[in-house]
Amino acid sequence: MKYSGWPDTSELVVGRVDEIEDFGVFIDLLEYEDKRGLCHISEVASGWIKNVRDHVGVDQRVVAKVLDVDESAQQIDLSLKDVNDHQRKEKIQDWKNEQKADNWMGIAFGDDVADETYAAIANALLAEFGSLYDGFEAAAIRGREALADVDISEEEAAAIVETARENVSVPYVTVTGYVDLEVPSGDGVDAIREALQAAEGNGEIPEEASLEVTYVGAPEYRIEVQAPDYKTAEAELEASAQRAITVADEGEGTGSFHRERSTDEE
Repeated sequence: MKYSGWPDTSELVVGRVDEIEDFGVFIDLLEYEDKRGLCHISEVASGWIKNVRDHVGVDQRVVAKVLDVDESAQQIDLSLKDVNDHQRKEKIQDWKNEQKADNWMGIAFGDDVADETYAAIANALLAEFGSLYDGFEAAAIRGREALADVDISEEEAAAIVETARENVSVPYVTVTGYVDLEVPSGDGVDAIREALQAAEGNGEIPEEASLEVTYVGAPEYRIEVQAPDYKTAEAELEASAQRAITVADEGEGTGSFHRERSTDEE
């Protein structure tokens, strides 16, 4: 996807070196339709430059900072030297992600989707998430809920969710904790079973998370949670343990939560 407008001042843009002159470098902006910028020789690299070609080559992919935009003169001034290595790597990764998302749009709606339809869906995702990639990633993690406030139809949302879940590699984190459960009464076995079912969520775990409870050794049980971020994972881990402890207490037993194993695993 290429933007039809103009880049903003101070924005980082991905480009391809199109032409090299003694006074500077002309760069095609790969994210914008029919936009070309000029990086003056003084902005190519720090220090004195004898030959521009010692620093860049034709067809080289670069990341530049937008210094100035003059729409009336159709002119974009760029700088290569004002972009550090971290910014360059991060911008290139974002650009690659958007290329992936552009491909996913084709999978979701077909390569023959009308330009107007594509633009309307893409703009709706951009308005909500800031990038197509972030929109697809959110859809992969949270499903239809992630797109609730996006100005698209139910059918379009369903197509995005289906495509996202088949193609997006979602980063997950895993956290582990342990809960000790003891119910000394006569029906203690049933009470422990109910406590473990409660720990597993009784089907109420958020769609983006997964949770598993396993037996370690009486009275200890391991709770492992996978989620897209630590905040969600930690919240679900603590909630799981608390559900089990509550049921144990109601059965006139005891329960406690801890982060480390109390005995050595075999």
